Amino acid sequence: MKMKRKLAALLTGAMVLGLGTGACVANAETSDLNVAVFYYTYSDTYISSVRTALDAAFDEAGVTYQDYDSNSNQTTQNEQIDTAITMGANLLIVNIVTSGSVDASQQVVDKASAAGIPVIFFNRAVESNDDEGTVLGSYDQCAFVGTDAPEAGHMQGQMIGNYIVENFEDIDLNGDGEISYAMFMGQLGNVEAIYRTQYAVEDANAILEEAEKPVLKYFDESNTDCYQVDQDGNWSAAAANNYMVTNLSQYNEESGNMIELVICNNDSMAEGAISALNNSGYNLGDGESTTIPVFGVDATDAAKQLIAEGKMIGTIKQDAEGMAAAIADLTMNVADGKELMADTEDYNISETVSNKIFIPYGEYTGE
Repeated sequence: MKMKRKLAALLTGAMVLGLGTGACVANAETSDLNVAVFYYTYSDTYISSVRTALDAAFDEAGVTYQDYDSNSNQTTQNEQIDTAITMGANLLIVNIVTSGSVDASQQVVDKASAAGIPVIFFNRAVESNDDEGTVLGSYDQCAFVGTDAPEAGHMQGQMIGNYIVENFEDIDLNGDGEISYAMFMGQLGNVEAIYRTQYAVEDANAILEEAEKPVLKYFDESNTDCYQVDQDGNWSAAAANNYMVTNLSQYNEESGNMIELVICNNDSMAEGAISALNNSGYNLGDGESTTIPVFGVDATDAAKQLIAEGKMIGTIKQDAEGMAAAIADLTMNVADGKELMADTEDYNISETVSNKIFIPYGEYTGE
């Protein structure tokens, strides 16, 4: 996968030019930009990493900007966007609250279009695969910077499958010849969460079947969804911890039905699950206690530390710095009056939607 050659330079302080658009801001200087950045919630660890990197890039470039915390509320975000436009924002950068919803995303595009200003969506999908291009194709001053949603699930599934094949007997604590797993889903309806939940298991099972091993078995046969979801939609450590504490009270080694694998849609939920395991004497990283394999997504600093301590097996890196730098490149184009998708040949561009930029994932196991 290609990487944008300008990213490192921008984030380390070199002033670079990237993508741009906007008839109403054509030929504007950087100092003329008034950027409004809307985060679905500040409490998301990965999103906080993007925010830190993007703030640093804007500070270095001398861009005027205002960050908004939508606190997981789409109505709040819409009101913030209205306020920002009224206060003179001439570029909107939006981490949409209601991921994958054409209605929610189109409302934002319509607000930007009515004001004649560009809008850059990032991280959270603005439309489903069935509606691909509906929102992003409705306005020529619109773009998306994110990830290829299925990729993380596929990579995580391959990582899990290979690990289980190599360590099957150690993982199978009750010796029943099957691996019992728990799955913590971030948010219902979220495209990334859907694909991670699906492919982490499907791809792991494909590897297990090829190795003539039994496929994964969800720990709670009464739960036909085969996942536990953060009802608040925040992908939080607290939600995973609460679930795991309850799970372990019934599914444990003493009962002969211990959860033997934990799959999480992000690293915050992995942290919460590991905390519950620690309290039950597992995953202590002391070389003596039993370690239940836990896998996540994001490669946050906290997850990297857990992996280094031997408390977590692996994660899929979502590149916060790369995402922030791509957004900053787009912002510089707005300042220079360029087309929004100018100079994007070194990025991974969707094959079907020409204004959608994908930042690649990568495996992280601490090695």
